Formats: sequence, structure tokens, C-alpha cells
Amino acid sequence: MASTLILVLVFVFDLVAFALAVAAEQRRAKASIHNDGTGSYCAYGSDIATGLGVGSLVLLAASQLLITAASRCLCCGKALRPGHSRARAIVLFITCWVTFIIAEVCLLAGSVRNAYHTKYRTNLSDPSCESLRKGVFGAGAAFIVFTSIVSEFYYVYFSRANDDFQANRDTGIRMGAYQ
Repeated sequence: MASTLILVLVFVFDLVAFALAVAAEQRRAKASIHNDGTGSYCAYGSDIATGLGVGSLVLLAASQLLITAASRCLCCGKALRPGHSRARAIVLFITCWVTFIIAEVCLLAGSVRNAYHTKYRTNLSDPSCESLRKGVFGAGAAFIVFTSIVSEFYYVYFSRANDDFQANRDTGIRMGAYQ
């Protein structure tokens, strides 16, 4: 039986990670060109999106670690009961890790790129003010949702395949009562 506490904790972690990623998308740094008489320079808005992206990244990693620890990484521990639940658990385990890695890469790249600001002055009228493209944190948020759904299904199917299964340990001929 899947632990309800684990499922609720993972859901809460993923929900907060999603909210932070969406907030980071909304608050990413935007640049504007300013002229102070001696030259033009780029001025950037608040840098809160980097912290929000890193917070989302950490919560998603904590959620994945919790699921992995609860299921003993699928490979450690006792054998799983053969059947559809085990097959689904294996497929969902792989899918869970793929979506997790994509989400983490999006969040990490967005946080790093958002923190980068060009710091030079130019006499040209239009300096290049680089900023994060729209949608990087949004893609991370979408993959957080995918990871959340897949990881919870993985844990449920893992629990079904793990319930009350004992591998056959019969080693040979049994001795019966003498008649």
C-alpha cells in the first residue's frame, strides 16, 4: 500500500516548486537602455527570478529524492511481484527521471541566464542588453507538472508490485511426515 504521507509530501513539494517556477517566469529580469550623457548602458530590473528558480529547483530535487528514497531507487530492496504493476513501475521510473532531468536543466539554465547581466558602456546608441528568453522557466514549470504526475503514479505502481511478495525460496525436495 502506497504511503499517503509520501504522496502528500511529494504533491506539496511539487506544487510549491511549480508556483515558484511560474513566479520566476513572471519576474525574470528585464533590461532597459539608459543614457547618462557619456554613453549608453543597460539597466536591469530586480533579480528575484534567479532565487525563485533556484528555490523551485531545490524543491523539485527534494521531491525526487523523497520518492527515490521511499522506493529504494527501484533497484535496491526485495524483489517486486511480477506482473503489470512491476512493468508499469519500471517504465514510470525511467520516465520520471527523464522528465525530472529536463525540468532541472530548464530551471538551472533559466536561473543562471537570468543572473547574467552585460556590464559595459558604449558610445553607440543601442547597446546589446541580453536577458533571459521568455518561456524558459515556463518550460521548467511544465516539466515539473509532468514529473509530479509520473512520480506519483510510479510510487503507486511500485507499492502495488512491492506488496506482500516473497520470492520463492524453495531449494529442493521437501521432507514429508512418515506414514
